Amino acid sequence: MKNIQSILGILLVSMFTFTSCSSDDNTITIDNTPDFSGTFAQQDQMGRPAVNTVFVSSTSKDSFNTTVPTQQNAAFQAMFQTNLTGLSPAFTNPGDQNALGQDAAAFTGLLATDVLNVSLDGTTTFYDGTNVLTGRALADDVITVELLLIFGGEDFTENPNLSDDHVDANDKPFLSSFPYLASPW
Repeated sequence: MKNIQSILGILLVSMFTFTSCSSDDNTITIDNTPDFSGTFAQQDQMGRPAVNTVFVSSTSKDSFNTTVPTQQNAAFQAMFQTNLTGLSPAFTNPGDQNALGQDAAAFTGLLATDVLNVSLDGTTTFYDGTNVLTGRALADDVITVELLLIFGGEDFTENPNLSDDHVDANDKPFLSSFPYLASPW
């Protein structure tokens, strides 16, 4: 009798297990199609690292971030120039130029439109001594280039203590294939 009860118990447990595992009514469908419906608003932009941080006054950050690039120069170039001349001794006097040969108005006009330009047929670099803002390679030392252009004067020799972030290499080597960036720590 105990054997029959044991067998019946096993059969009941097995029936319950098999019937409760049925997926006929519990099918899960995953849709990987992006949903672009709804209303979206731009919250931030940073084509060139540190430009917004340094040149946009704190009360104008949100406005700058939501202004389309084609309107940024007209809306923010004067602010950029005021902040540049107040910040950098390399642009103290009218006519002072950076290593690109740009005075404060020309340089801040370039920076006020915060987009990352891309060269389709030439060197892709933030600055390599010849090419300027033609893109950005992973190894480009963007912050040092920006510091040099802001503080370095006409030949990058002015204000040496302000013209380098002293971060000369990535903390991990880049990969030779996509995604090219090293894994996070």
